[in-house]
Amino acid sequence: MRLVEQARSIFDDLGYTVEGTGPNFRAERDWKVVHVSTTLEEVEQPASTDEFRCFVADPNNVDELEHRLTSTDPAYEWAIIVADGDEYEVERAPPVIA
Repeated sequence: MRLVEQARSIFDDLGYTVEGTGPNFRAERDWKVVHVSTTLEEVEQPASTDEFRCFVADPNNVDELEHRLTSTDPAYEWAIIVADGDEYEVERAPPVIA
């Protein structure tokens, strides 16, 4: 459950309103809604093409997660945040659309 708490804290610190409990929750700021998941099992969940997803993983799981996402090539924009204790790093961010 520690990863869930870290994920919620990251999005709260970034100014998002966090809704929901458990390993999957919704973060909203201004017009942007991000569906956040801290579990590897949610990678293949169907989603609309205009949806934003962020996966928060610990350092031990990030390579597997990125491989699964890259190989499934989901129709939604996705990012990965690596949470390690009180520190976090954006491992992969969605491409910027000009």
